[in-house]
Amino acid sequence: MALFGALFLALLAGAQAELPGCKIRITSKALELVKQEGLRFLEQELETITIPDLRGREGHFYYNISEKVYEFLSVFITSGMRFLLNQQICPVLYHAGTVLLNSLLDTVPVRSAVDELVGIDYSLVKDPVASASSLDMEFRGAFFPLAEGNWSLRNRAVEPQLPEEERMVYVAFSEFFFDSAMESYFQAGALKLSLVGAKVPHDLDMLLRATYFGNIVLLSPAVIDSPLKLELRVTAPPRCTIKPSGTTISVTASVTIALVPPDQPEVKLSSMTMDARLSAKMALQGKVLRTQLDLRRFRIYSNQSALESLALIPLQAPLKTMLQIGVMPMLNERTWRGVQIPLPEGIDFVREVVTNHAGFLTIGADLHFAKGLREVIEKNRPANTGDARAPSAPPPSMAAV
Repeated sequence: MALFGALFLALLAGAQAELPGCKIRITSKALELVKQEGLRFLEQELETITIPDLRGREGHFYYNISEKVYEFLSVFITSGMRFLLNQQICPVLYHAGTVLLNSLLDTVPVRSAVDELVGIDYSLVKDPVASASSLDMEFRGAFFPLAEGNWSLRNRAVEPQLPEEERMVYVAFSEFFFDSAMESYFQAGALKLSLVGAKVPHDLDMLLRATYFGNIVLLSPAVIDSPLKLELRVTAPPRCTIKPSGTTISVTASVTIALVPPDQPEVKLSSMTMDARLSAKMALQGKVLRTQLDLRRFRIYSNQSALESLALIPLQAPLKTMLQIGVMPMLNERTWRGVQIPLPEGIDFVREVVTNHAGFLTIGADLHFAKGLREVIEKNRPANTGDARAPSAPPPSMAAV
């Protein structure tokens, strides 16, 4: 019975574990690159070390060595002298390494704003897993409306996988990553568009007036020539579908057509439902994930009757053209700004390759140091720390170099 209870609790804990929306694998190739850059930083630190002249006694050994002859005597230094030099150098190296790691980690965005409406949460959902060939990290990878800091969306998507190790870095995104973004903008009230008067394309304005001529002529003369209003409002959070063949986004919106007489309530002419399917292509540039959208399928139908839906067929092509010309560029302007991937400052992705899978996509890339580690550290060094190079004592377990 006790075994059954323990098994039940283990299964329950596993069922409640949060799935990652984003995973990152850093392979041994990337770790070697970071190691080389780290050694270059430490070499630069060693060049700044000034060791005072050493005078004293070690057992029967008396010494009086100035800094200028350290290199000349290095091959003759006894184990006792190595220990003395290590007492000078190891604390500096320890401090430099600590500064290096902390400075890099401080530049990794964990929970930050994407724009004025939405933020993103890159909190780790479990401890990193290290192996002989890679370091794997799992992040929540969830967007949220800034106005609702505690808002969260349940992750029911397929868990992304990282099967490869050929590139320096692999990043995987599940459908949840993109769904949480679109739901966050929906919750923030951003997925709507209103075109009034001159903002409605002239040809579309004429076509809409002709289509609803029977409704318009029944209105008072003061209303007939009023500016036309076309309003699109997404009625439910869009959903992302990732397949090996590509990524699509499904959108359902209401379309309202009305006349807006000055200083009077607007007069609704018609309302309809729009179903659209967008193709999405992802690209990773620097350390920013960008999305390019393209309108693939478009359909409108009436909420009132099948007969009215037939009457809307002539509007199908012009409304689609209006979306392609007037709406899609605005969407792409926003999605192409992109969102930052949790990578330290000064390190960028290069030579990226995007691969679609069932329920998630992966991006393999190599790393490039756009900035030296010293430049990153100096930029992020607190202004009130005094002499940041002053060595702090290493932990007792640290071996002498």
